[in-house]
Amino acid sequence: MFTAIEPLDVYNKNINILLGSGASADLFPTLALKIKCPLGKWQTIETLATAHSGWADRHTAIFMHYYNTCIYPVQNFSPKKVRNIAGRKNLKNYEEFITTTLGLLDRRKDLNRKINIFTTNYDGCLAHSADNILAKGSHDFVINDGTSGFHKKLLHAKNFSTFQCQTGIFERSHYGIPQINLIHLHGSVYWSKSGEKIEVEYKNDFDNLIHPRTLAKIQRFSDYLTTEGGTTTKIPQVAFTSQQRNNFWNAYNKLPIVNPTKWKFHETVFEEHYYQMLRLLSYELEKPNSILIAFGFSFADEHILKLIQRSLANPQLQTFICCYSKRSADNLIEEFKLWKNVTIISPPDGEKLDFTNFNKYIFSLKPQRYVPPEEEELV
Repeated sequence: MFTAIEPLDVYNKNINILLGSGASADLFPTLALKIKCPLGKWQTIETLATAHSGWADRHTAIFMHYYNTCIYPVQNFSPKKVRNIAGRKNLKNYEEFITTTLGLLDRRKDLNRKINIFTTNYDGCLAHSADNILAKGSHDFVINDGTSGFHKKLLHAKNFSTFQCQTGIFERSHYGIPQINLIHLHGSVYWSKSGEKIEVEYKNDFDNLIHPRTLAKIQRFSDYLTTEGGTTTKIPQVAFTSQQRNNFWNAYNKLPIVNPTKWKFHETVFEEHYYQMLRLLSYELEKPNSILIAFGFSFADEHILKLIQRSLANPQLQTFICCYSKRSADNLIEEFKLWKNVTIISPPDGEKLDFTNFNKYIFSLKPQRYVPPEEEELV
């Protein structure tokens, strides 16, 4: 049975939402691969890159595959270009999700009406969807991505502490405009280094970092990783020249993203912002009457996992962890078994807690009651 997060129980609290790659699963590939190790465990880009870190060509090929299949599609993403049904539905789910957060804010009476959305995704789905809602004119709100400026938008942590309000004609009344703070924990493809600051520019005309001839070299390698039935012992070999390796890594290391392995940003300016955002997450979770809702997040990032576990010492923090499958729920029940203020939300047998079901049964102003298929047949 899906367990709903009742809006009346959370709307007036300090709401923080953590979104992972599962939220964009129908738009962009995840780190999961279709091959197994000899022991039968499914592999990911993270496990493969960690296991082959000492093999220069193999390690480079893995990250070329990762960039070409996971990052480059995000760099060239445009909602208008999404034609497949699953992708369009995914974008609709983002809009429904944002609309729900705005509905919770509309119920508040205080001046500072904001919700924090922390995401480990590099994409701009939240920003694009918020823009689409604003264009419709159905809601008045602010989407705050931490930037300030006009022609040149620069990112700074202090901007997440600001909010806007409206006043009456004679300034006798003040009304806080609903605000969503959009906080990218793992960076964003729309970031770039500008001196000692981070510039944000939402564009989709990036060039592929990998030369076409080099891409042709990894084609067979990539196909093997994404075709079910393979094992790590039979991954095709790839050979690069030292120049090809250097060209790729010199360009790749400038990307403003956290890598899928244990090491983080290469640029100090991004690294500093990363830790500022972790401190912001920690600070928000330590406030009285706080809520954390996690969806589409596997807790594979040990920094975030340990931070949240430390924050659970706050008895007034209530945490809801929404799991895609029964299997992932069982793993996280074990991981968080020491804390009573954690609720693990698992899907019923035979179901998955995808974005559609999350919006329908879990996080909604009017959560629906789940009816098993066998009961529907009796109606």
